[in-house]
Amino acid sequence: MILVTGSAGQIGTELVTELRNRHGSENVLAGRHKTPLPEEIASSGPSEIVNVTEPEQLKSTLLTHGVTQIFHLSSILSVLAESDIQTAHQVNINGVFSILNTAFETNVEQVIIPSSIAAFGVDTPRTLTPNDTIQRPSTVYGISKVFTELIGNYFYSRFGLDVRGLRLPGVISWKTEPTAGTTDYAVAMFYGAIRDNKYECYLRPDTLLPMMYMPDAIKSLLDLSDANITDLAHHSDFNVNAMSFTPSELAEAIKKINPKFQITYNIDPLRQSIADSWPSSLDDSAAREEWKWKPDF
Repeated sequence: MILVTGSAGQIGTELVTELRNRHGSENVLAGRHKTPLPEEIASSGPSEIVNVTEPEQLKSTLLTHGVTQIFHLSSILSVLAESDIQTAHQVNINGVFSILNTAFETNVEQVIIPSSIAAFGVDTPRTLTPNDTIQRPSTVYGISKVFTELIGNYFYSRFGLDVRGLRLPGVISWKTEPTAGTTDYAVAMFYGAIRDNKYECYLRPDTLLPMMYMPDAIKSLLDLSDANITDLAHHSDFNVNAMSFTPSELAEAIKKINPKFQITYNIDPLRQSIADSWPSSLDDSAAREEWKWKPDF
């Protein structure tokens, strides 16, 4: 059985669907917590309440369902994490440790835990950010992602648990509206163009950030999961890159499809400061060399 935590989230909803297409609906357990699952996920296969901050409940779930692989997507995202650092610590740090330790105790074979470009900081080279470089993030979300990378590598080297992860950029999708993320404008702008022919952006028009189309985000997680472990020199900390663009560039592209679309800017100092601490592009040569990563878009 494959468990996906955070199955109601932006990535989780589409990952569950793809995994069920590949492995059969009965073999993919959709983990949910406070956010209800979309109907298509709830009705197409098994689901279970999973609280990653309660190790005993988590252990019972893994044993009851015979879970052998986990995709751990439960997380408090960047902006919300800054407004509630205690909950962010419980979920993003204690929850990650709980997942890994419980997986080890119950003989789970593999754990995939995404990291993020938030794991980098203002001291990191911004252009073609190397895979192995100074990180030093300045947000609680970024700090938790560095912890995720380090503790994932620790469980691999210390206990032999097959933990793998990659640093996802902003993810562009349409099925589930994202919330509380810094790069979410890229999705919200499309919704604004469709609903109201306008969008008010909270980042400066020249803010250049790495982005990825959802099919490539799903592909990266599954390709990394399928890679031969003997080919991997890295484990929980791969850069993956697809494209980079600014809000103004995206707005111009939308105007070509919807000439009525208008964009305005009302800069959010918190989100802008977070975006300014992140890379503008990533060097993902390690992923390309070690598990043949290549985006389709």
